[in-house]
Amino acid sequence: MSTKLATKSDYGAAPLDLGITKQLAAFLARLDYEDLSPDARRQAQRGIMDWAGCALAGARHPTIAKIFGVMRTLNDAPRANVVAHQIKIGTVEAATVNGQMGHLLDYDDTHMGGVVLHASSPILSALFALSQTRGGFSGRDLATAYAVGFEAGVRAGQAAPGHHDGGWHLTGTLGSIAAGAACARLLRLDEKQMVHALGIAATQAAGMQQNRGTMCKSFHAGKAAANGVIAALLAEQGFDSSDEIIEGKRGFCRIYSNMAAPEKVLEELGTRFEIARNGHKPYACGVVLHPAIDAVIAMRELAKADPAQIEALRVTVHPMAVRITGVAEPQTGLQSKFSIYHSAAVAYVDGNAGIPQYSNEKALDATVVALRRKVEVVADESLRKDEARAHLRLQDGRSFDTHIPHASGTVDNPMSDQAIEAKFLANATPILGADGARRFADMCWGLEQLDDANKLANALA
Repeated sequence: MSTKLATKSDYGAAPLDLGITKQLAAFLARLDYEDLSPDARRQAQRGIMDWAGCALAGARHPTIAKIFGVMRTLNDAPRANVVAHQIKIGTVEAATVNGQMGHLLDYDDTHMGGVVLHASSPILSALFALSQTRGGFSGRDLATAYAVGFEAGVRAGQAAPGHHDGGWHLTGTLGSIAAGAACARLLRLDEKQMVHALGIAATQAAGMQQNRGTMCKSFHAGKAAANGVIAALLAEQGFDSSDEIIEGKRGFCRIYSNMAAPEKVLEELGTRFEIARNGHKPYACGVVLHPAIDAVIAMRELAKADPAQIEALRVTVHPMAVRITGVAEPQTGLQSKFSIYHSAAVAYVDGNAGIPQYSNEKALDATVVALRRKVEVVADESLRKDEARAHLRLQDGRSFDTHIPHASGTVDNPMSDQAIEAKFLANATPILGADGARRFADMCWGLEQLDDANKLANALA
C-alpha cells in the first residue's frame, strides 16, 4: 500500500485544508512493511534484539519485584508474558512491567534526532503485550508497527523544540504517543482511528525529569507502554479525541513546549524513517555521558597510569550533559547513572561503563569516589551533544588529551551488528541460557520470515 501524503482525492479537500495530525495519521495507518527502507528494516531487527537484552538484564533488579507484585494484584489474568518470568498477567499490566524493565538500567536505545527519546521500551513493551492478547501478527507486522511508533513519537517531539527544556522526561511523554501509534498500526486501525489513538495517547503523556535517579524514571517507560495499549484499544472502539492533538491551539506542541514547530512533523515523511536514525548504547547510563566516557577510556589507554597517580581529570562536554548529569556524590547505582563525575571516574578505573559500573557498590567504591572528586567538568556550547574532550594531569607533571568527535553508538559512530548481538548475548545468556539467547537472536535477524511475532515474546519468558 502506498505511503504517500493525503491528496484531494483522498479526503475531498486540498492538502492545505488538512490538519497536521490527520496527515500524519493517514501516513501511519497506511504504512506497510514494503514501504520501509532496507535500513529501517534492519534497525527494527537490531532494536528488538537490543531492547530484549536490556529488559532481561534488568529483570532481577529489586525494582521489578516491587512493580510486578503490585501489577499482579491489579490484574493477574494470563494474557501477556512478563519478561524473564514464567507468568502471564493482564495486557496493560504486562506492558507496564516490561516497559520499566527495559529502561531500568538506562542501557536501552536512544534517538537523538532533535529529541532525546528511549523509544523501544514503550513501543515494544506495548506491542509484545498487545500481540499476545490478540495474536495473528507476523514479524513483518511487528516491524512495521515498531517503525510507526518511531515516526509518531519522534516527529511529535520535533514539533515541540522546547519540550525537554521544560523538565519533561520525553520517554514518558513522547513514548506514550509512540506506543499508541504503534499499537494502532498493529491492530490495523484506519486513519480516523489512528488520529484518535494519537490524541488519546498524547492526553495521557507525562513524566518528570525531577525523577531521574529514582525508580520513577523507568516507570515512565512502563506507563507510556500502558498508555499506548489503552489508547489503541479505546480508539478501536470509537473512543474519540481532538483531530489536532499535535498542532492545535492547545495541542501537544503548544502546551508541552515554549516554542512550536508543527511543520516538522511532515518533514521528509515517507523518505526519512526515524527508526533508521536510532542509536544504541554501549554503556549503561544516560546517553549524554557517552562522549565523556569514550574520551576517558581512550585517555586510560593513552596514559596507562594508576588512578592514585592522577592529579586532575577534566572533561569538556556539551552543556546538556552538565545539566542532566550533575550529581556530584551519588549514593546509589541509579543515581550514579546521572553523575558525570562518577562516569568519568569509573570509566578510568574500570575501562568500562557497563552494568557493574553502575551498581550500588560501585557508587560507594573508595577508589572511584576518590577519583571522581578530582574530576572537573567544563560545559562548551561549541561541542555537539555527542562530542567530548578530556585532559589528564598526573602528579609527575605529565599530561594527556583526547577528543571524541562522535560517541560510540550514535548515528555517526554506530554499533555494528556484531556489537549489538554481543551486547544482547551478554545480557540475555544469564537468564535464557546460551541456547535460548542464541535462538532469540536468530529470530530477530530472521524477523522478516517470522510467521508468528509471539514466538519472540514467548522466548523471553
